[in-house]
Amino acid sequence: MSSPKGRNPNHPKPGSIIRVEPIRDVKAIGRIKKLLADHPRNHALFVLGINTAFRAGDLLRVRVGQVRGLAPGDMLAVREEKTGKARAVVLNHQALEAIQRLIEASPDKDDDDLLFTGTRGSMTVQYVNRLVKAWCADVGLHRENYGSHSFRKTWGYHQRVTYRTDLPVLMDAFGHSTQRQTLSYLGITTDEVRQCYMNGL
Repeated sequence: MSSPKGRNPNHPKPGSIIRVEPIRDVKAIGRIKKLLADHPRNHALFVLGINTAFRAGDLLRVRVGQVRGLAPGDMLAVREEKTGKARAVVLNHQALEAIQRLIEASPDKDDDDLLFTGTRGSMTVQYVNRLVKAWCADVGLHRENYGSHSFRKTWGYHQRVTYRTDLPVLMDAFGHSTQRQTLSYLGITTDEVRQCYMNGL
């Protein structure tokens, strides 16, 4: 039976909370990179997204001239759309290699052009949401909800879990006011509490 006109049966109920998860599995990250290897734009968007703490909307406003000629360890600064504040991050080898491949694949782009564009010009966060969901599904990630915000959360999750970055550092990167907020944002509060009970004495 079809749903009433204008109503999506999969749309969340009013007032419900949609939680977007980080990509916790490092092997799944590798599978997505491999999946996107022949598509420089999508590969660069994914790699830059999971290697910075930028929101997807801020990534989509980066221009070619901001990243052309940068070296690992150089800074990329953007003005955050949500807060209006300038935020700068250090770009690592992975991010810059992906950016360089994209620039080489787009030789007609000028410094004033957006780094990430679609066939109709600028991209939207909604479109990136659909891309991320499709990429995750294609590599077998079906149990959690993923979207454009998974970029930022994946970066933070692995900074904390994989690299053991101190919480105060991550709090500053995300602009959070408490450690509990950061842990909850990254979806690892329950994991860390569970693990502490497994530590034998």
